[in-house]
Amino acid sequence: MSESTSARSAEPRPDEPEPIRAVPLRHPGRWISGAIVLVALGLFAWGAATNEAYRWDIYAQYLFDARITAAAWKTVQLTVLAMAIAVVLGVVLAVMRLSPNPVLRSVAWLYLWVFRGTPVYVQLVLWGLFPSIYKQIDLGIPFVHQFVHIDVQGLNAAFLFAVIGLALNEAAYMAEIVRAGITSVPEGQLEASTALGMSWSQTIRRTVLPQAMRVIIPPTGNELISMLKTTSLVAAVPYSLELYGRARDISGANFQPIPLLLVAATWYLAITSLLMIGQYYLERHYSKGLSRQLTARQLQALADAQNAPVTEAGKPTPKPGAPGEERI
Repeated sequence: MSESTSARSAEPRPDEPEPIRAVPLRHPGRWISGAIVLVALGLFAWGAATNEAYRWDIYAQYLFDARITAAAWKTVQLTVLAMAIAVVLGVVLAVMRLSPNPVLRSVAWLYLWVFRGTPVYVQLVLWGLFPSIYKQIDLGIPFVHQFVHIDVQGLNAAFLFAVIGLALNEAAYMAEIVRAGITSVPEGQLEASTALGMSWSQTIRRTVLPQAMRVIIPPTGNELISMLKTTSLVAAVPYSLELYGRARDISGANFQPIPLLLVAATWYLAITSLLMIGQYYLERHYSKGLSRQLTARQLQALADAQNAPVTEAGKPTPKPGAPGEERI
């Protein structure tokens, strides 16, 4: 009886529609445009490889030259030091802008107005002229007694002035990034911290800033990469021991600017790639808990807790009698 019933149920009924045959949608335009782009890239690569103006032999000769590698390390030092100072100063300026003290807010706004409103190249030129503007710096009690006298003109501190110039300019942008991250934290967090008896500074330091990192990290990574490229402007200080300055000096001696520019561009791309990888993992770390979708590690931990294997759908198979399982 059961077999005849199942046979009748397997036969299609005359009033039932035929099953839909899904045909994948074709996109010939995508394949055509992709082929055109690949052909254009291939032609460009062939033209660059066969163009004698690039002088790939000179490029290979200087790519790992000791002077170039030392200049790349100087570029990294400039980037890291300037960015570290800019982040610290940017946090201070952002807190000053959000402070209830009108003097602190006004000073922070004036700083941002000056350093964001003038080109970084002009600021670096002024830092190069700093020994001419301030020949000597005296530290002590004004108009009474000076304890320390610093001869600025006698200092050979082009690297220091380059770091200061880059850091002070970048701090203005970091202040706005930090301020945007702080204002993205819900006001309920501030109210809860106040209810716990925290002061305003403790609330910013312990509650707001840790939560604002999710918003602060992505643009900070972009600013770090931008800082790496901005170091090519420190020739205005003047400081020429960084990557672009050293490549320019070598090209001025052998009259081969094109391959030396390609060498500098290759090193910039390599360092930028490493920074982008670090930015990716840092963003992923601070975005934990933002999405409801569980990661592979979280899924495996949940499966281990239920003593069940992880299915292809990404969810652990519940044991018989587990909560949420239908009993038959």
